[in-house]
Amino acid sequence: MRVKKGFRLRTVGKEYIIAGEGLEHVDFNKLISLNASAAYLWQEIEGKDFDVQHLAELLTTKYDIPAQQALDDSNDIAKNWIDAGIVEE
Repeated sequence: MRVKKGFRLRTVGKEYIIAGEGLEHVDFNKLISLNASAAYLWQEIEGKDFDVQHLAELLTTKYDIPAQQALDDSNDIAKNWIDAGIVEE
């Protein structure tokens, strides 16, 4: 997977959002809100190829959570990002 070109993480107050930049995203009329852990993942994978396992490893390293919980959360996050159109497989 990879973040689609032109999507950037922004901080607005205490909120993290993903917004489209540039003409190719003129019709992207959504702002995607991220919690702190999803924003951390985004920062770690932006501009890189990644998979769900890599996301899970990042979560277990940063948050010291069980591997299965990290994998489940990573699957959910990746699916949400794909469904939102901000990540491509």
